[in-house]
Amino acid sequence: MIDHELQENIAFCCDRKAEDIILLPCSGGSGCGQITNHAAVSLDIEKVGRMYSLAGIAAHVNGMVESARGAKRIVAMDGCPVACAKKAVEHAGLTVTDWICVTEQGISNNRGFLMDEEEIEMIAQKTRELLAKPPTYGV
Repeated sequence: MIDHELQENIAFCCDRKAEDIILLPCSGGSGCGQITNHAAVSLDIEKVGRMYSLAGIAAHVNGMVESARGAKRIVAMDGCPVACAKKAVEHAGLTVTDWICVTEQGISNNRGFLMDEEEIEMIAQKTRELLAKPPTYGV
């Protein structure tokens, strides 16, 4: 679970509620893509941010895009450097403020759906740490 000091840092740095932070995991067809999905679900449950539908954003569903446009931070969570989530968000005319890539965190990609809880928690933790700092993109 989330460290309370880290949660306070996120709140202080961002001066935001979880609803102001949108999490968009790629949920791709590999273990690394699925790690982003599981990590985003955990972060949503912890109220670190709110998970949104990347498919809805990529499909340019007006209500979803406009709702996301009101967010203070948009976190694209990709499984690999192809960066489908980041590209889909940008293609919809939104600005990615934070980006995380599972394979850049030392987790190898596989075509299967093998993943473990430690890898999921590591990506969730890296995302928390990212959100405890000022945005790294699009600002």
